[in-house]
Amino acid sequence: MSDLLERLRGRGWRMTAQRRVVAEVLDGDHVHLTADEVHARAVDKLPEISRATVYNTLGELVTLGEVLEVSTDRRAKRYDPNAHRPHQHLVCAQCGTIRDVHPTGNPLSSLPDSERFGFTIEGADVTYRGTCPSCAGA
Repeated sequence: MSDLLERLRGRGWRMTAQRRVVAEVLDGDHVHLTADEVHARAVDKLPEISRATVYNTLGELVTLGEVLEVSTDRRAKRYDPNAHRPHQHLVCAQCGTIRDVHPTGNPLSSLPDSERFGFTIEGADVTYRGTCPSCAGA
């Protein structure tokens, strides 16, 4: 059973056929699909699943904190099932490919006190941008 499915079962989330298919589509490392991509893959597994059901299920998973909603630039939102593993993202500026990365060090410690403006810092989201090997070779 996938990590996401295990977490959802552990929460007692009612596992309908549609919810299960969405969770299965999202499972894996470096998965950052748009809602339309999730829907297209879900239809391959369960032809009768509707776009609305996919969008509603993604919204529930985000609300539960089991999936992260990732926005990079002005591209479509993507959904990341690695919500419980601290990581940052590496994004190709040309094709939009997103990879999970695990940099060493604490990004919070790199913000000097003079730049915190009295805020109590609770977290940092860092997005690294570059060109992936496929686009660099094109």
